[in-house]
Amino acid sequence: MGRHSRIGGAVALAAALALSGCSSDGGDGDGDAPRPDGSGTSRSATGGSGSATAAPAKGSVKVVRTLATGLKSPWGLARLSGGDLLVASRDSGTVQRVDAGSGATTPLGTVPGVAAGGEGGLLGLAVPPDSDRMVYAYLTTESDNRIVRMLYDPKKPEGEQLGAPDVLLKGIPKGAIHNGGRIAFGPDKMLYAGTGESGTRGLSQDKDSLGGKILRMTPDGEPPGQGNPERDSVVYSYGHRNVQGLDWDRDKRLWASEFGQDTWDELNLIEPGKNYGWPEAEGKGGGGGFTDPVEQWRPADASPSGLAVARGSVWMAGLRGERLWRVPLRGAEPAAEPQAFLEGKYGRLRTVVSDGTGSGLWLVTSETDSRGTPGKRDDRILRLKVE
Repeated sequence: MGRHSRIGGAVALAAALALSGCSSDGGDGDGDAPRPDGSGTSRSATGGSGSATAAPAKGSVKVVRTLATGLKSPWGLARLSGGDLLVASRDSGTVQRVDAGSGATTPLGTVPGVAAGGEGGLLGLAVPPDSDRMVYAYLTTESDNRIVRMLYDPKKPEGEQLGAPDVLLKGIPKGAIHNGGRIAFGPDKMLYAGTGESGTRGLSQDKDSLGGKILRMTPDGEPPGQGNPERDSVVYSYGHRNVQGLDWDRDKRLWASEFGQDTWDELNLIEPGKNYGWPEAEGKGGGGGFTDPVEQWRPADASPSGLAVARGSVWMAGLRGERLWRVPLRGAEPAAEPQAFLEGKYGRLRTVVSDGTGSGLWLVTSETDSRGTPGKRDDRILRLKVE
């Protein structure tokens, strides 16, 4: 029996254990327990190149406009080829299209089967690089987390533009916390997904579980056959606690943001087959064959969610930290200390994606996720110019 076929039974058992078990961990890395102040940084020699062009040590962020307001529990964001955006509501399970020029919203429909609760619900969205006709979604159901795709027909009436979901991958463990949820298409046109360990720590080191992993699969949800550590498995890397952000730099390196527990949140450079340490290690210095993060932060300053690469830097949205972090890169290493922007100005920051220009970002706030203090205009989509 192949590895991919064995995963289903192991994951079903793991999901059942996660549902019946409990964890003392806070969710989203931003619970009520006191956290140490200050931020720390680490350096990784992985793939570093002293001759690589470095991003400037200091950057800048300017909020160009507020595109949309009044969004409820926004989570996933995907950009269509023409520049318009699709945004998912975690708690209502709905998807809206947002006109990138006027900010007008159009309801596409409700994704069936979404069972919102805790950190679960309708999470990440992705659109294939070669077609706007399919929408991919990562969602929490009554039994698991799964990845589906739906036909999108904007010519149909509002609210009826999404077809029935086709399940591509199921059996990702679910829990009240640590559901992961970010999906994105890579430069290789494969679909990547960041998952969480659902509060059951041992799943992260279990290669037969889909929990606490980064997954890589074909657009049909199958193992790619090459490029993954094992040909018949979608598992790409392991030892993760709760992956929240995924993006690639211009040299096609994959970067991921991850919630820590009490000590360190992480920015990781992802390589196939590497073990990122959880629950045996958190932050730098884990030893024992674990891969260290490239940067690390105290959870009070970060609790990172979405991530995007633009202008030679990683831009990382912070929930509990309520700020946007910039990490300038020189190849596979930081070129300077991280910078924080927008601190406390817009509250919790959930998702950040490129606007397609190379120097702009879309940023989604997260004040209506039950952990913020929403104002009358929350939540919002902001357009940023970055340097």
